[in-house]
Parts: sequence; C-alpha cells; structure tokens
Amino acid sequence: MRKALRAMKYLGQRDAQRVDEELMSSKYGFSIDQLMELAGLSVACAIGKEYPSPAIALSSNAQSASREYKNVLLVAGPGNNGGDALVAARHLKHFGYSPTLLYPKRPSRPLFEGLVTQCQQLDIPFVDQVATADAVDARFDLIVDGIFGFSFEGSIRAPFDDVISTLKQCQTPIVSIDIPSGWHVEKDL
Repeated sequence: MRKALRAMKYLGQRDAQRVDEELMSSKYGFSIDQLMELAGLSVACAIGKEYPSPAIALSSNAQSASREYKNVLLVAGPGNNGGDALVAARHLKHFGYSPTLLYPKRPSRPLFEGLVTQCQQLDIPFVDQVATADAVDARFDLIVDGIFGFSFEGSIRAPFDDVISTLKQCQTPIVSIDIPSGWHVEKDL
C-alpha cells in the first residue's frame, strides 16, 4: 500500500525565533548550550545518514554508499549557527570524519570559547580562510554552512562576503544549518 505524502511545513524567520524563545522560556527551561548541542548533534547525525564516512559505511548493514565523505569543511559564523557548526564538528570527529573548521570571526564569549577548546582537544584543525573554490573542492568531500541562520538580517559583511562568494563557486556538496547563509527566508520563498 502506498503511503500518503504529507506536505512539509517550513518555518518563517519569526516562527523559528518564537520556537527558540519558547524552548528557552521557564515553561521548558532549555539553555542556549543545550539547544546548540542538540542542533549540532542533529546536523552530524543527518550528515552521517546522507553523506556516510568510510567508518560509517564499513559499520553499516546497509549497502555501501556510492561515495564516501571523509573530509568535511565546517564554516562557522559568529553567532549561534556557528556554535551549532562547532558542536557538529566535534560529533563528526567521533563519527569517523575528518572535520576542519573555517572560523574567521570568533566571538569572545565563554560558550564559544569552550566549544573551540573542545574542538582543539580533539585535534580538529582551524583555518582562517580558504584560497579558492578549486582548493576547497580538491581537499573536501562535503561543506557545512554554519555561517548565518534564521535570525540573520542586513547585508553580508567581511569576511563572510568573500567566504560565501567562494562557497557559491564550489562543486562540493553543501549542507546548510537552518538555511543557506545569505538567503532571506521571508523574501525569497
């Protein structure tokens, strides 16, 4: 019997912000740290399912994928989306991937400093820039866009304007956390 397909519902910017606010309210009591951990783990699990690393492909009972994705470039922005990328990098490392973090603008807040320390303790390399799209394509099997999320407004400024321009030229598959960076979720539907 054929399963009925349900229409997928998309959240707008305000709806996504309200969900975060409600989760962090006294009613539910989540902290930003917890939400970031859950988001980063969810990103890593989705990548593990859709873009298996050699370690996952070997341990899976399913047929092996036609392509393995080992080297992952995670691009982290200065806000919570960047924090999600840092958490995802840590989990991807544990899943057998070789993550590298492009983190050109680091906030000096304890939460983010702790996430950086955790990644450094796992010997996850950090880079401040990428040269060209060709260099990214030659080195990485997958890119994770954790630059800007739902709450981003305004114009894209340095250094992220150049980073996004380079990523748009890449042939490597890109997985975006929340939404593709630079896409205005309300205007571009």
